[in-house]
Amino acid sequence: MAKAKDKDNKGSGTIALNKRARHEYHIDQRFEAGVALQGWELKALRAGRINFGDSYAMVLKGEIWLIGTSIPPLISASTHVIAEDRRTRKLLLHRSEIDTLIGAVERKGYTMVPTAMYWKGNKVKVEIGLARGKQAHDKRETEKERDWQREKARTMRAHNRA
Repeated sequence: MAKAKDKDNKGSGTIALNKRARHEYHIDQRFEAGVALQGWELKALRAGRINFGDSYAMVLKGEIWLIGTSIPPLISASTHVIAEDRRTRKLLLHRSEIDTLIGAVERKGYTMVPTAMYWKGNKVKVEIGLARGKQAHDKRETEKERDWQREKARTMRAHNRA
């Protein structure tokens, strides 16, 4: 019975979104990366315990690392494990993807920003965006566009009711 339920529910759900990254940066290209996690971290993620807003990705020794993500441990987590909630976590990518990211960061001046963390099957994936910083006028423009879309949707709903 449980297996049939698991097949219907594909297990793909959003764990966390980095809305601040979408506000602060123009995201040009996106990559999907796995994350090397410990058991207690998976349990904490299933409970929804994550702070993803101050995260960024960085190249160290030819590998990509996720820095600044806080996953506070559960109280019921294993007592023999010393849980470090802000530890640096390795991102798992193919070599060609790593080379593409390194080239964009070093040659073109892009920043690697994690935009989302989600379940894909029973694995945790992070969406990494190659981003360029927005200027203040770009942020205002984005905000105006969002307000216009909201106002347009309200008008359409009111028009459809009448």
